[in-house]
Amino acid sequence: MVCALGRKDGTIIEQVSIPTTTPEETIPKIIEYFKDKDIKALGIGAFGPVDVNPASDTYGYILETPKLAWRNKDLLGGIRKALKVPMAIDTDVNGSCLGEVTYGCAKGLSSVIYITIGTGVGVGVWANGGLLHGMLHPEGGHILLNRHPEDAKGGICPSHPNCFEGFASGPSIEARWGKKAVELKDCPEVWELESYYIAQALADYIMILSPQKIILGGGVMHQTHLFPLIRSKVKEFVNGYILTKEMEDMDQYIVPASLHDDQGIMGAIRLGLNALEQETA
Repeated sequence: MVCALGRKDGTIIEQVSIPTTTPEETIPKIIEYFKDKDIKALGIGAFGPVDVNPASDTYGYILETPKLAWRNKDLLGGIRKALKVPMAIDTDVNGSCLGEVTYGCAKGLSSVIYITIGTGVGVGVWANGGLLHGMLHPEGGHILLNRHPEDAKGGICPSHPNCFEGFASGPSIEARWGKKAVELKDCPEVWELESYYIAQALADYIMILSPQKIILGGGVMHQTHLFPLIRSKVKEFVNGYILTKEMEDMDQYIVPASLHDDQGIMGAIRLGLNALEQETA
C-alpha cells in the first residue's frame, strides 16, 4: 500500500509504502499514517475486484479477490469511520487512468485506456468523460486471446487458460522463459510473443472502446523496446479497418505512462477531490 499526501495540482508532498499483509494489520497502519496529517479528503485506488458503486451496501469492499485474506473485507468503511473526511474508491488502474487524464498525457481527452502490465494485467477506462463502471468495473486483463502458435507453454491464469493476464503478465513471462522480464531484454523471441499478446488485446479494445489514446504502464512496459513492436502489430491486426488521425500517428496513440509511475497516486488525489467537491456542492 502506498500512502501519500498531495495537493490539488497533483503535487505529491510525501509518500510511504506499507506492506500489504492482512486487513487487520494493514488498515490500522493506513489510518495511523493519515490521522494527524489534517487531510481534507482521501482517494483510494484498490486492487480488485472492488465494489465501486456508492449506492451499494458493500461500497468500498474488496470482493472475490485472489488475495484470500482480503476477500469480502471493507477497505473503505473502517478508514472513513476513523478519518471522517470525504472519500472515494476505485480500482488502482482506473485511478491511474484518472491520473493521466487529469495531470498527464491524456489531458483533455474524452476516451482513454490505461493498461498496467506487471505482476498482473489491469485496464482502466475513461469513456465519454468519466471512469467506466457497469455492474462492476472493467476487468480487461482477463479478455480471452488467441494463443501464439509458437507459445509452447501458454497462459498461467488459474481462471482462464487463454486470457491476456495469463499470457502477458510478468509472472507469465517468467514461467514461460525461466527468467524475469528484465533479464530477457536481448531475447527477441520473448518480445515477439509478448508484443503479439499485447497488440491483440489493444486491437480488441480499439474496436470496442474507440479510445483516443492508449497508455501502457507497469513493470513489463519498462522494456521500452516493446512499443515499436506493439504499434506495428496493432496496425497488422486492425488491418486498415479503422482509419483515423490517431491511428495514423501510432507513436502518439500508443504511449508509455507519462507521470513517472506516480499516475496511481495522482489519480487518488483526483478521486479525493471529487469526493470533496460532491460533499460541498
